Amino acid sequence: MDRLIYTAMTGAKHILEQQANTSHNLANAATTGFRAQFDAFRAVEVNGPGMPTRTFVVDSTVGTDFSAGPIQQTGRDLDVAVQGKGWIAVQLEDGTEAYTRNGSLKLSENGVLQTQSGLNILGDGGPISIPPDVNITIAKDGTVSAMANDFKPGPSNVLGRIKLVNPPEDTIVRGDDGLFRVRGGEPADADPGVALVGGSLEGSNVNVVDAMVNMISLARQFEMQMNLLKNAESNDAKAAQLLALS
Repeated sequence: MDRLIYTAMTGAKHILEQQANTSHNLANAATTGFRAQFDAFRAVEVNGPGMPTRTFVVDSTVGTDFSAGPIQQTGRDLDVAVQGKGWIAVQLEDGTEAYTRNGSLKLSENGVLQTQSGLNILGDGGPISIPPDVNITIAKDGTVSAMANDFKPGPSNVLGRIKLVNPPEDTIVRGDDGLFRVRGGEPADADPGVALVGGSLEGSNVNVVDAMVNMISLARQFEMQMNLLKNAESNDAKAAQLLALS
């Protein structure tokens, strides 16, 4: 009975956490460049004297699905999508580096290339500044060029190159802000093999149908754990009655 109670109790707790992650995935099914989360559980023994029959459930893995999402054309000059594996480097407020797949960019009031949330896009030498009254093009390798916004044709000027990285997937972790970082905090090296698709955005890789089915399955699993606890309570009450009679 002890094993039943510990397993059902902690199993129900972690099922609720997995439901929260699945709900988070569903809420971001339309978020540009979002990567779905997944969980894995296992049963472990409780350590200590008198505890060999008791086990509890732990969340052994909180991972990320790194599969690519669908690329949708937008026709907007400041929209880019990472083709295949890779990340766009951004600069956080504390000066450290983080990575995103959301290539919906904008210009700040000071002409700095940023994400829609206001984080500076990193180039080879830091943030990339864009002069006023120019047409911007972003090449496949991340090179940002500008051409004067007038009727006279002329050469384009290279303003910088977006830092594109591709660290091993087992070395990067998701932060609470949704951005990814390399374990240890060290910046990743630029990877010339990462390519961008201009005028496009990458959608979320969340499969809505699978997530909905998973929500239903988790609800049934939680109900099963509650039934196990009710059975344990009933067995305990019946055992107490038998002991009282004896």
